[in-house]
Amino acid sequence: MDFGLSDDQQLLQRSAQEFLTSECPTSLVREVARDDEGYPRALYKQMAELGWLGLIVPEAFGGAGMTMLDLALLCEQLGRAVVPGPFLSSAVLATLAILHGGSRGQKHMWLPRLAGGEALGALAFLEESDWLAAGGIAAKARKRGSGWTLSGTKLFATDAHIADVLVAAFRTAGRDETGVTLFLIPRDTPGVRITPLPVVDQTRRPMEVRFDGVELPASAVLGSAGGGWKALARVLDAAAVVLAADSLGGAERVLEMAVEYSKVREQFGRTIGSFQAVKHMAAEMVSEIEPARSLVWYAAYAFDALPRDSARAASLAKACLSDVAPRVANRAVQIHGGIGFTWEHDIHLWFKRAKWNELAFGDTAYHRERLAQLARF
Repeated sequence: MDFGLSDDQQLLQRSAQEFLTSECPTSLVREVARDDEGYPRALYKQMAELGWLGLIVPEAFGGAGMTMLDLALLCEQLGRAVVPGPFLSSAVLATLAILHGGSRGQKHMWLPRLAGGEALGALAFLEESDWLAAGGIAAKARKRGSGWTLSGTKLFATDAHIADVLVAAFRTAGRDETGVTLFLIPRDTPGVRITPLPVVDQTRRPMEVRFDGVELPASAVLGSAGGGWKALARVLDAAAVVLAADSLGGAERVLEMAVEYSKVREQFGRTIGSFQAVKHMAAEMVSEIEPARSLVWYAAYAFDALPRDSARAASLAKACLSDVAPRVANRAVQIHGGIGFTWEHDIHLWFKRAKWNELAFGDTAYHRERLAQLARF
């Protein structure tokens, strides 16, 4: 059995790395981090032309019709270049929610626009309970005549401030999974208030979204009332895989940066790369990154090919990379010494991205507990 990547997947890796090296230097990342919008529009226009924004959208809806493994390989390169902006929120989270939960008409309405970069989406589901489960959704949607009235607050809705449409989860009945409904909500709907939240990584922008008696028609329900959790569960697994891939790419890049620096930085008349302690740190980084890559690629493959194992594989990958990426970034900073702790050096961009990825959509403890529950330990 061949466990290697196909020729097309290797081409995607190489072309993505070459494009991002040229079009997304760290100077652009820093510029976007200082901007209130946090959205490099010119870069995303090029990414749309390359088909990246619709990579996993079926061809029938204007996308490339590729697999989650292809997306993970791309996200590995996005993490390597610490690409800022709404790729995760729009091209992954909102797109998959509509793909897995929407009616055919809703897919035809939104997926071509998201894939072509004509519109942006964002997912709003997490609440004050910080519970990644159906029971954590307490915001209410009440039936009013033929429509709905929505009330509640969502936290850490990444890039909601620039999204054209929000995919938001509300409770329409009971307390279990069957009472969760997803809604498509235009950002400028009366009663929707969006406020920025402080965050360590300025390449992604989490928002608080308040829904104060928002009135929506029946057509705003994504799919069917009460059927939202099944789609949302798939989205959360995809988020775990994609963030693990992003973290993997970042870990690979900071390892390269640390090794390059160790070959030119001299101390006591020798390059620091000749010191045994530095060699050991680099070796430890390699020994963690290599098996982590296998977990990420398997989780991405399982998402499409092995649905029964996909949740477990996603949590394995996310738990691993939530540990590995911050640890590798920390070691890379240490190898750089004093310069690594300054704003002037670029390595802090990857360090902060690793910390963001560590906590988003479940940290190591959450996913290890989930693995235990899935295995019925």
